[in-house]
Amino acid sequence: MLRSVWRAVVTAHVVAILGQPVFAGVYLSGDFDGLGLHGTGADVVTSLCLVQLVVAVVLWVRLRRSWPFLVTVGLTVAESVQYLAGLSGALWLHVPLGVFTVVAAVLLFVAVWARPLARRETADA
Repeated sequence: MLRSVWRAVVTAHVVAILGQPVFAGVYLSGDFDGLGLHGTGADVVTSLCLVQLVVAVVLWVRLRRSWPFLVTVGLTVAESVQYLAGLSGALWLHVPLGVFTVVAAVLLFVAVWARPLARRETADA
């Protein structure tokens, strides 16, 4: 059950983050409604990343797997900086960090679906 929730949250997150370059492209092609879609998308992506962080904590506690938490913390930090850079208009940071976060989310998606999480046994068990 927990593994299914983890996969679902990671999948929703990657789908949302993949929409962000599309919405930015809509805006840059002259449709100013694209900026509103990009802003709303940023809210959705950030919210899903926070949900993913909570699920990763539960995975760490229940399955003794820390890597989902560590990767998600990195994504959370990157997306938070990304969000603030976008709000402040720092496109020199917003665009390359956007590429990084999309690639990182896709790689996490591939890792989550390619290898199922198993419970790590402790030495004293």
